Amino acid sequence: MKVLWLVSSILPQAAQACGLPGDTVSGGWLTGQLNALHPVSELHLQVLCVTGQKSLTGTQDGVTYSLLPKNSDLSAFLAAARPDLVHIWGTEYPAAAAMQQAAAALHIPALINMQGVMRRIADHLCDGLPEKVQHSPKLWHGVDKLIPGELVDDMRAQFYRLADAETSVLVRARYVTGRTDFDWLAVNEVNHNARYYPCNETLRPCFYTGSLWQPRAAAAPILFLPQGNYPIKNLHTLIQALPAVLQVYPCARLHVAGWAPLDKGPLLRPVTDGLFPYKAYCRKLAQRLGVAEHIRYLGPLDAASMRQAYLDADVFVLPSTCENSPNSLGEAMLLGLPCVVSHAGGIPDMLTHEREGLIYGNATDAGALANYILQVLQSPDGGAALGQAARARALQTHDPRTNALTLWKIYVDILGQQP
Repeated sequence: MKVLWLVSSILPQAAQACGLPGDTVSGGWLTGQLNALHPVSELHLQVLCVTGQKSLTGTQDGVTYSLLPKNSDLSAFLAAARPDLVHIWGTEYPAAAAMQQAAAALHIPALINMQGVMRRIADHLCDGLPEKVQHSPKLWHGVDKLIPGELVDDMRAQFYRLADAETSVLVRARYVTGRTDFDWLAVNEVNHNARYYPCNETLRPCFYTGSLWQPRAAAAPILFLPQGNYPIKNLHTLIQALPAVLQVYPCARLHVAGWAPLDKGPLLRPVTDGLFPYKAYCRKLAQRLGVAEHIRYLGPLDAASMRQAYLDADVFVLPSTCENSPNSLGEAMLLGLPCVVSHAGGIPDMLTHEREGLIYGNATDAGALANYILQVLQSPDGGAALGQAARARALQTHDPRTNALTLWKIYVDILGQQP
């Protein structure tokens, strides 16, 4: 069976096969599923990464990797590759629609893989944000055209454009794979004739081996947020929850993966604040609440550094206003780190409240978030029981062999349905 994967980023294996430096890599969360499929001798994989890079081809571990620039002729590529099945990872990028159309023209079945749910993300992007942060004046839209920033209203408009692209792909889809009730409902909403196949994700390999999280009696507990640069990750509500945590643990710290808000000094601060309104809002909010000195940005983290950041923390916090099945939560659970998360999107499908973690209701309820963080920190075992149960659940959800076998059966089933 010949299967062609289409992805919108350069996988680590693709970079190695094509001789690219490691700093060009993204999409590392697909590496686990790719590795797990290697033992399936009946499966011959080819991976196409559509990026802004030049055309490159290489082979590693029996898999052929091709890199094409954006806007390449995918019809010609597909006609030359001639796979039995195309697996399109993601729905919203232009190459997904182009590949879907090319596959249909050649009568090659296409399996669409749900990642996020773009319309729901767009709907909830600005939850809990003041209107002045959500809408930038015309002046900053003009400046943004010269010096690109991160205007929240532009960001939301872009998510709605991605949502339209996603809907267009899903409407034409015959086969879709996802992993939560949340994404199944999103598919069924626009195309109830599509065949939906559940299949969980396999996470990055380094999270399955090595040391696990251990509780510690910490006077200065560390909360870890895996991303804080976009409003959807809801750093602003976590900042609002910090004062209540600091009343009990005055030396507590919040570690955030990613860059700190840009600050070029007092002269340029009005410009950077105007171009990056969300980051500016979070910085000012932290200063106003007196918690700025308790927040540390860790910068971009590779898999190994991310793993260590989990192990260094006392609580993993994910207050997102919308998610499908966040890989960061799965990674934290695999390491046995106790988790406090919002009841958003597909998150409740990943863990059970009060058994494998704590789930609070409204993502923007800072009081509820603070209470659950304190509940973990003040528990006699430091959250160890929750963490152990979370790990047991994650080892099932993200089991590489099970997920590879499930995906293989999906391929077989789809091809068995073809005339």
